[in-house]
Amino acid sequence: MYMSTNSQNKNCQNCKSDFIIESDDFGFYEKIKVPPPTFCPECRAIRRLIWRNERSLYHNTCAFSGKNIISMFDPELKLTVYDREIWWSDKWDPTTYGQTYDFSKPFFLQFKELLQKVPLENLGNTNCINSEYGNHNTDCKNCYLTYATFRGENVAYTKGGVEVKDSLDLFTVMKSEQAYEDVVCSGLYKTHFSYDSDDSINSQFLTSCMNLHDCLGCINLRHKRNTIFNVEYSKEEYEKQLVQYDFGSYKNLETFKKEYSDFIKPYPRRFAALLKSVSVTGDNVMTSKNSKMIFDIFGEVEDSKYITHGMSVKNSYDAYGAGKMEFLYEGVDAGIDASKVLFAVLTHRSMETHYTYMCFSSKYLFGCIGMRKQEYCILNKKDSKEDYEKILPKIIQHMNDMPYIDEKGRVYKYGEFFPADLAPFAYNETIAQEYYPLSKKEAKESGFKWKEREEKNYEIEIKSEELPDHIKDVADSIVGKVIECKQSGQCNEQCTEAFKITLDELHFYRRMNLTLPRLCPNCRHFQRLGKRNPLGLWGRSCMCVQSGHDHQGKCSVSFETPYSPEMPEVIYCEKCYQKEVY
Repeated sequence: MYMSTNSQNKNCQNCKSDFIIESDDFGFYEKIKVPPPTFCPECRAIRRLIWRNERSLYHNTCAFSGKNIISMFDPELKLTVYDREIWWSDKWDPTTYGQTYDFSKPFFLQFKELLQKVPLENLGNTNCINSEYGNHNTDCKNCYLTYATFRGENVAYTKGGVEVKDSLDLFTVMKSEQAYEDVVCSGLYKTHFSYDSDDSINSQFLTSCMNLHDCLGCINLRHKRNTIFNVEYSKEEYEKQLVQYDFGSYKNLETFKKEYSDFIKPYPRRFAALLKSVSVTGDNVMTSKNSKMIFDIFGEVEDSKYITHGMSVKNSYDAYGAGKMEFLYEGVDAGIDASKVLFAVLTHRSMETHYTYMCFSSKYLFGCIGMRKQEYCILNKKDSKEDYEKILPKIIQHMNDMPYIDEKGRVYKYGEFFPADLAPFAYNETIAQEYYPLSKKEAKESGFKWKEREEKNYEIEIKSEELPDHIKDVADSIVGKVIECKQSGQCNEQCTEAFKITLDELHFYRRMNLTLPRLCPNCRHFQRLGKRNPLGLWGRSCMCVQSGHDHQGKCSVSFETPYSPEMPEVIYCEKCYQKEVY
């Protein structure tokens, strides 16, 4: 009923910009029986991300037991929040909160009422041990202030880790150990301050490198040893040269960062990081095919579009945090042996669901919250199979006849994701602020909620400028002291204004001969985030003018790249880039 054989130009009802729905897109929408979107891809992404709070954690109270807990829900919201152990137990039943569908008011208003009543799990963690200070993690052990991480062990201050161990301060890193301050890397061991580099050992400050061993300050190298600023030395000479670069000193580290930044500026960059992938557009993608606009993909995404931070996804559109599923549409943290999950947040091991929040191992749900091992439910009220199938088309029609309209006049019929004003989070509490940062004024003008900065009133024990320059001069007594963040809240990076050093962390810095950080974990995270490319693509042409690259004059190859035209990097097509680095 929604089929179109041609591409169509649409105007986004949110930002009023034009966007294109391709003929293949219409085919996907027809398969899952949803209408085409009325928001452009970027506005849809922002709308989804407003429903994902990763890093804003609060002290809260379990409404069932009275136990003090860590929660992603601000206690000021007055939501019913349970500790994980209670939430997953049989001590309560989500169907007791069921509501009979009311055809006299919009669906999303009824969903909002349900959200105010049904108990919510305090954090989005699964099978995590001694890792309560973190969120949206799975199979983690001894992790601290770590987020969106899978199979992490002894990891801290990390986002997007997959199978990482004994490491600190990472962003989107796979299968690495004793790594520090790395961004979009894989297969590292004792490798620090690196970006877009893989399979390297005992190295620091690498950019777009692979299989390096004992290297420092390199870019675009493959299979090298004992190299500094792309110059290869004998083992003995390398060790002699390395002595002058002592990153146990904060002063030395900051000086080297500037020197390295200047060194890599003229070197070409690959137009996008697409590893072993075919017919793919996006960035930081591994082993995927036939997919467009996909980012930070750990592997095996097929026939999909607009997917970020995912793996093992097929025939799916519009998702952040997705894995092991097929036919997902408009999802956040969804998947794991799932199929045909539409408009979902924190929904796993489920199938044939519409508009669900925090539901698990269920099927045939519509507008449900907190369901586990349930089927044929609408607004948490259990129905027979026959009644469910009979009323479902009527509800969809009702959503179209009586849509929800927010204060900005945005119309939400069936097929639109949850309205932003229903989300239990403010814009600047969520990862929307990380990828699409707004000022308070901009957020308010867009109709988004904003969380005012709380007065911290920390009793600062050590100012950042008072920290010892060298790690060798740091005493054990620093553990647990309140240290002032160098930015002291004068930034737009969710600064906590102060931080502490743990004993395990101090031991790590000493082993690696690394100076203490001067920024709080949130500010460090935002600085790492700033190193990655935006979640967008621009049409550009190769900038190569090198002779011997199978072209005369400037290369004429065009491509879609995450490097916007305003960015200073020199961008090459894949063929020209390989000529430079292989």
